[in-house]
Amino acid sequence: MSDVLKQLAQVLEARKGADPETSYVASLHARGLNKILEKVGEECTETLIAAKDAERDGKTDEVILETADLWFHTLVMLSRFDLGPDDILEELSRRFDLSGLEEKAARKP
Repeated sequence: MSDVLKQLAQVLEARKGADPETSYVASLHARGLNKILEKVGEECTETLIAAKDAERDGKTDEVILETADLWFHTLVMLSRFDLGPDDILEELSRRFDLSGLEEKAARKP
């Protein structure tokens, strides 16, 4: 796993219990899962818009910035469930040699 993701996961875990008045991450956790999910959705939408804009004008700076925001808020969401990047990377690794179509078909409904 990237050292950046590992370091970020450690910071997010440490800040879960911090003072919500001084920590953005703690303030998200204090406001509950719905607020965290709202932020993930907001950042997802902004990422999609940035990608559409990049398709039109060829400038990808905003795609990078918005994707970083999306990943950050997704990691906050994962931390809510005591999960982190390793859990996602493990799942991606498991799927590595599978056909995407076969993997989807094998999922239980």
